[in-house]
Amino acid sequence: MRQLLIVFAAVSVMAAAGSACATKKFVRGQVDEVNGRVETLGQSLEATQQQTKENTGRITQVDQRVDQVAATANAATNSAATAQTAANAAGAKADAVDVASKRLIFQVAINDAGGNFKFGKADLPDDVKGQLNELADKLKAAPAGNFIEIEGHTDNRGAQLANNKLGLDRAENVKRYLYETYQIPLHKINVISYGEEKPVSPNTTKAGRAQNRRVVIKVLA
Repeated sequence: MRQLLIVFAAVSVMAAAGSACATKKFVRGQVDEVNGRVETLGQSLEATQQQTKENTGRITQVDQRVDQVAATANAATNSAATAQTAANAAGAKADAVDVASKRLIFQVAINDAGGNFKFGKADLPDDVKGQLNELADKLKAAPAGNFIEIEGHTDNRGAQLANNKLGLDRAENVKRYLYETYQIPLHKINVISYGEEKPVSPNTTKAGRAQNRRVVIKVLA
């Protein structure tokens, strides 16, 4: 009986040892599997970080190229503006030299003080046309080759851009009347608008504003 107990105990110990060994293998397998997953995740994370770094580098390069393109565009814009300014200055200088080389024979100022150009209007009233008819008679009596310069002016009421356009419209209407009625060659007529820039009277009074709403016609030789 004692021997039987000893054998049973030995078998139990062996069974326990076998079970413990199996448990260790299972745990070791689970640990190895977890370690494999961790290693895989680590590699994936490293790859993601590397890809992010490469993308950041590409974005930086694109930003640098965009900045270079913007700088080039700005430089081109500035160059164009400088060229336009120089061209305008050259044109203004040429006009000044051209006018300075001519001699003023006479000039006629047609303003609203005598009931002519009304506020905000560019149409030619009959009294304006009468003064233009007198001017045309003088031009017929003058030597050939005369040059006509027509200036459009306004008072200071309203926006500056609108006044510039209104002054130009008045000058253009005078030019059109002289051409259509008396066939004065268009290449001998130049128009310019000064808008509200060159008042001859203060704009603080109604009479002063009426005098500033005018067209000045200069006959040059």
